[in-house]
Amino acid sequence: MRILYFSRNYTTHDHRFLTALSMTSYQVYYLRLEGGGLTLEERPLPQGVEQLEWAGGQKPATLQDGLHLLTDLRRVIRQVKPDLIHAGPIQRSAFLVALTGFHPLVSMSWGYDLLQDAQINPIWRWATRFTLRHSDAMVGDCDTIRKLAVSFGMRQDRIVTFPWGIDLQQFNQLPRSAVNTRTFSLLSTRAWEPIYGIDVIARAFVIAARMHPDLRLTLLGNGSQAARIRQILLIGAAYDKVSFPGIVSYAELPNYFREADVYVGASHSDGTSISLLESFATGTPAIVPDIPGNREWVTSGENGWLFPDGDADGLASIIMHAMDQRQLLADMGRKARLVAEARADWEKNFPQLEKAYSLALG
Repeated sequence: MRILYFSRNYTTHDHRFLTALSMTSYQVYYLRLEGGGLTLEERPLPQGVEQLEWAGGQKPATLQDGLHLLTDLRRVIRQVKPDLIHAGPIQRSAFLVALTGFHPLVSMSWGYDLLQDAQINPIWRWATRFTLRHSDAMVGDCDTIRKLAVSFGMRQDRIVTFPWGIDLQQFNQLPRSAVNTRTFSLLSTRAWEPIYGIDVIARAFVIAARMHPDLRLTLLGNGSQAARIRQILLIGAAYDKVSFPGIVSYAELPNYFREADVYVGASHSDGTSISLLESFATGTPAIVPDIPGNREWVTSGENGWLFPDGDADGLASIIMHAMDQRQLLADMGRKARLVAEARADWEKNFPQLEKAYSLALG
């Protein structure tokens, strides 16, 4: 069977899906909608996956590119003759496929497409509804996404929900050293873009660090808010307590989680956060916003804590509470790992995708 996997860009998540698909009996083709900007995944395409050349994939796609891309997508479909197209996000790759009239189409939500993009304006809402009504099946990563898809007209019996999961062998829990009473280390791994709330983390850190000079923060990544983030830390006299490793490789990432006492996320919008799952898998408790996607994973005081979205004071308060509770972190980390083992194992979760393919194929 020929599968055309059509995604917005080439990310770590795409690499994971394509790697798993390449190990099946499917003949897998890969189509990339956009290109340019930061490198999102340094590993090459998995062996056996054929990347297709077409009008897209070189730069960010704009509305003005739509007709040209649609015309060339029709050419690609005629040339490849796929038995099924797996496409997402909803209003971008999947929408283009829906416009061609191709079936069977499995649309995959990337979280932000339904949580944010579908709420922007009437045109985006129409594109969301059109795509889902022309999808033969849909894949989402949490119950919040499922409910939103249904509200936009997707048939509930055509939705397959599963967390994308992570590699539990790579993100494993190693024995931790004795509790460090000299410093307390926080870790942030998300990109420095407005949606991810890194400015909230920076402001909260400034507040907490004034009360606890032994507090430290590692800010991975980079992004458009770099100047703003650094300014908050400089003005707050906390800059020298922060390390900036930049964008690290996927292979290095587990070590950063293991070295941290607590993972901190502040994204204003998330389905199932892969960063949160990576934290849990390494036995690192998490502090994340109290939004629906996170509530499906975090039980406050048991494997992490929830704070009001966007509330730097609230986040600072919980950081200081976590410091006071540092003797309990090892047990919380063990509970977090158990949650990851039970629900976030990529090897166990991937077969759910084939369930969506079977639904679409009828």
